[in-house]
Amino acid sequence: MKTEAAILVEQGKPLVVAELGIPALKPGQVLVEIAFSGACGTQVMEWRGDKGPDRWLPHCLGHEGTGVVIDVGAGVTKVTEGDSVVLSWIRGDGAETGGCKYDWDGKEVNAGGVTTFQRHAVVSENRLTPVPSGLTPELGILLGCAAPTGMGAVYNVLSIRPGDSIAIFGTGGIGLNACMAAAFAGAMPVIAVDPNPARRELALQFGATHGVDPSSEDVVDAVKAIAPGGVDLAVEATGLPSVMGGAVDAVRAQGGRVVVIGNAKVGNDLTINPGVFNQGKSLMGTWGGDSAPDSDYPRFGKLLASGRFPVASLLSEPYRLDQATQALEDLAAGRVARPLIDVSK
Repeated sequence: MKTEAAILVEQGKPLVVAELGIPALKPGQVLVEIAFSGACGTQVMEWRGDKGPDRWLPHCLGHEGTGVVIDVGAGVTKVTEGDSVVLSWIRGDGAETGGCKYDWDGKEVNAGGVTTFQRHAVVSENRLTPVPSGLTPELGILLGCAAPTGMGAVYNVLSIRPGDSIAIFGTGGIGLNACMAAAFAGAMPVIAVDPNPARRELALQFGATHGVDPSSEDVVDAVKAIAPGGVDLAVEATGLPSVMGGAVDAVRAQGGRVVVIGNAKVGNDLTINPGVFNQGKSLMGTWGGDSAPDSDYPRFGKLLASGRFPVASLLSEPYRLDQATQALEDLAAGRVARPLIDVSK
């Protein structure tokens, strides 16, 4: 069996749409016919080379999507043929089989435990969860990365409470999901920090009570004018070390907490005054919002499907698979919050 995929052959160059031969399933692997793929900053970094030299070239891309199971390998019990599933880079229950290798006219193409810029994909059992009831396949792509990372950072890492004040630095797909999570939890105020006016406006539609433009005002002063003394909590979703430092400065002493989600470019360093820790501030990291797909995705799916926020407006107009490079370019330029790639076209 063969399938079509948009693969990374050379960093910084357009993706190549190629016909790949699909290998036989190993125990613990699942063959999924993908309907929609999303994309996030991680794919942009891989494509541009921001993460450094790539020793796996050529390889498949994409780590979030939705589709239908069409075959399962030996030992798979979590899903069966015909199931509608979310594909996610975050590991859940089930077998972890590592990557696989596709055939491209006699040349090997590498793939990780999950890839989604393709019509069909061999996926490890533990990267799949059922699409929650009431959630469309299009919106389901948000459960692959943006929702569990953004919402999980707010709920699982920061353990937000009603009335907590929070600042969210960077309101792309992950930041907007963090905004929604904070609003659902009853946070007040919810401050969105982003230089892109369209994204600040979108953040207000997704639960933010205030917007701050870091290109025209001092962010820390602006945040403390809204939340005297500093906010209780902060989410950093830009990957910029300067923003990480600013987030620490913007939270209150004696209990202020910051979680860093954004991926910094290889070679970047964060310099921070250690005195902030003596002030009682905490700086934390997270791996996918510390989310557990099998328990968290159903509840995050309920929030996305609730109708409280215009979640569909977070997604772009659909790109075709042969427009995957354009989707990455538009995401990198801030023209879309979350690309939606319809791989069936």
